[in-house]
Parts: sequence; structure tokens; C-alpha cells
Amino acid sequence: MLTQERRDIITNIVNKKKAVTVTELVEELDTSAATIRRDLIALANEHRITKVFGGATAIANVNTNEDAVNEKLQKNVEAKEEISKYAASLIQDGDFVYIDSGTTTLKLIDYITNSNAKYITNGIVHAKKLIEKNFDTMIIGGKVKVQTEAIIGPDCVEGIRRYHFTKAFMGTNGISIEGGFTTPDVDEAMVKAEAIRHTYMTYILADHSKFGMVSSVTFSDLNSCCIITDVQPEKRYLDKTVIKYFDSMKGEKNDLHSNI
Repeated sequence: MLTQERRDIITNIVNKKKAVTVTELVEELDTSAATIRRDLIALANEHRITKVFGGATAIANVNTNEDAVNEKLQKNVEAKEEISKYAASLIQDGDFVYIDSGTTTLKLIDYITNSNAKYITNGIVHAKKLIEKNFDTMIIGGKVKVQTEAIIGPDCVEGIRRYHFTKAFMGTNGISIEGGFTTPDVDEAMVKAEAIRHTYMTYILADHSKFGMVSSVTFSDLNSCCIITDVQPEKRYLDKTVIKYFDSMKGEKNDLHSNI
């Protein structure tokens, strides 16, 4: 059996049973314990399973689907409003701002007032809204993903490499301790990762529903970005990153600093 085939089988077993021991996998696959342990380490590094002492568990709430833009626009509308207002207030004169495709980042543009900054995006609708507000706007070239109306692919990644942004505002499908920031699409993940690498300060705009969710592809570790959200998340996330959140009950903005 090929290594990749065996690891795919292990992933399926773990996801089906939710938890499995090394001994069970040895019996199931008729291979050595040492081989199984190496496979579990590799799969954990790929964020496909969670390695625990003596075996592995499934990563909770794995999501491989991507909703259409119109469907996303109807979800957690009030939260996206608060997150977007907060994020827009961070843009200063002279900033060179990257705006990722996505519904929360699209809402962000409604609240941007700074015309003394420059904006670049891989979102088709995002570029149109920026132009309508008479902002200094650029759009990255590449392949268009119809479902999310985002520009992706190698040409887009290559285009981003030319620039160095002061701030980036990114969307995500999932935030988890195990998986970091994730998205269902490999090409979109490559674009996000490249933008983060070329940005001085990256903000992830994500409502509370994204925490604990894991999509297929990791595009960044938690400690590479600051999260802007609408509800104070679990304390364990503070060990990994800096979090800004808007307390809708008190009408207050709060900064939660990590220990890193």
C-alpha cells in the first residue's frame, strides 16, 4: 500500500470513529506501530487529524463546502456590520491596504472613509465598490472563481509578490487552534497566504461562528494575524494571537492581547 493511500485510509477511519488508537490502526492496516505513528504525525502537520497520546482524534466541525456569495451575505449580518465599522476605523492616511475577497471584507468598504490611502483587492465586486467611492484602487489579475467572485490562481499570487502592504483585511472560513485560519479552496488559500506574507499588519475579519470551524486548507497560523470579531472567544485563543472584539451588549471595543 502506498503511503498516501494509507494516510487517506487513516484519515477516513479517524473521521468515522472520531477517536482511534495506534493499536487499532495497526490491526486495521496490518502495519507496524512505528509506521502508524509517523503517519499520524504527518497527518497532524497537515491539519487532517489531531494527534493525541496513543492515537488520534478527528478535528471537530470540518467543513469542505463553500457557500455562494449571496448565501453568505445573509448570515450574521449585524456582526459583520460591527466588525466592518471597527476595521474601517483602523485605516490611516498613507496606508497601502489589501482587501481580500469575501462578504465581511465587502461590507468593510461601506465604512471606509479614508481617501488618503491606496487600496488593492482580488475581489471583483470589492474593486467596483472602491471605485464608486472614488478611492485610489487596484485589482489583482488572474483566474476568476465564479462562486466567490474572487480572483485566484498563480497569476494572482505572482502579482501580489510585487507589493508590500501596510495593512490587509482578510476573510476566513474557519478559525481553530489545530488548523489555524482555513478555507475550502487551495487556490484561494495560496492567494491569502501570499498577501499575508507581504503585509506589515494583517487583520482577520470573522464573526463568532467561525471559531472552532476547520476547512480543508490552512492559509496561516493564528499567531501571524490579529482577529477582529464580535464576541469574546475562548481564552485558549489568546495564547495564539491578538484579538479585537466589539461587545454589542456594552457598545465597547476591547483589545485582548496574547501571551506571545
